[in-house]
Amino acid sequence: MRRYHRSIREELDRAAVYRALAERTDPERREILLGLAAAEERHARHWAAKLGTDRAEPAGRRRHRPGLRARLLIALARRVGVTPVLPLLERSERAELRTYEDGAEDAHIALDERVHARVLAGLAPAWRVRASQSLRAGVFGANDGLVSNLALVMGVVGAQVDPEIVLLTGFAGMLSGSLSMAAGEYVSVTAQRELLTGEVELEAAHLEAMEGADDHDLELLGRTLGFDDAELERVRTEGAAADVDFGPGRSSEPLPGSPLAAAAANGTVFVGGAAIPVLPFLVLDDGAAVVTALALAGVALFVVGALLSVVTGRRMWWSGLRQLLIGSGAAAATFTIGRLLGGLVL
Repeated sequence: MRRYHRSIREELDRAAVYRALAERTDPERREILLGLAAAEERHARHWAAKLGTDRAEPAGRRRHRPGLRARLLIALARRVGVTPVLPLLERSERAELRTYEDGAEDAHIALDERVHARVLAGLAPAWRVRASQSLRAGVFGANDGLVSNLALVMGVVGAQVDPEIVLLTGFAGMLSGSLSMAAGEYVSVTAQRELLTGEVELEAAHLEAMEGADDHDLELLGRTLGFDDAELERVRTEGAAADVDFGPGRSSEPLPGSPLAAAAANGTVFVGGAAIPVLPFLVLDDGAAVVTALALAGVALFVVGALLSVVTGRRMWWSGLRQLLIGSGAAAATFTIGRLLGGLVL
């Protein structure tokens, strides 16, 4: 019974998101999104029939109020547009498949969900990887800053040093960590761009080198590069001068953005997370600062975990609680180590 009630809520939540997104996109995608919404409402009626209720009616006496995750996705679409949200909805559809793993009588709904995920992937193919990676990088960057600096601050607090040293250590950890994250992201994005660009240049060089090759070899190369029949014909007749696309657009992996922008973004979100356990020591006394830092960090850890559920498709409360437990464990471990080492060194 709980599963049926939960499935009704989730199906209607997705329907609400699809309808909200349909209002903010072009006519072609609007029809597709409305079709997806209608399918989700049909699924909700399927679950409601098992309960013997009419609570899944999309209109009429009852009006469904979307849950927190659905409202976050709708708000995100209003801020950044529909296209970046589509990959997140695709993940949600794929995560929903777990509901039907043990229900043979619901196999037709599982098939629908697979189709929905593929439809969403086709609506924004170039954004599938990029949007997911950007959100994941942002959330993980903030989480890294929060957990690492919370653990660092609590380790120093455990050593029972002066509050000024705690504050200085926290700011040092925030600055060094953000610079390290920014440098690492710059190198990573630069290397990825160079790799993809190098592949394009290599493919072009291969084609130029094979200009005098026979048709069979040219066809093998063209098929390997994904050319269609028209492009293959241009290669045969024009050789290296053929107007064909070698770019990353043929690949599922889009060309990453600016290395400087990625570095700045990663460093900034790290600072945002790392500042939370440090700021209380600027305005409060030692004991109150520790309690406040722990409380703020606990709330932030739960929020970060909940945001990760948007990417992973997991339960929001479970993702938040898991992140809270992980961060708390790290802080407790460093506090204990700091207390032990502080007694030996100081």
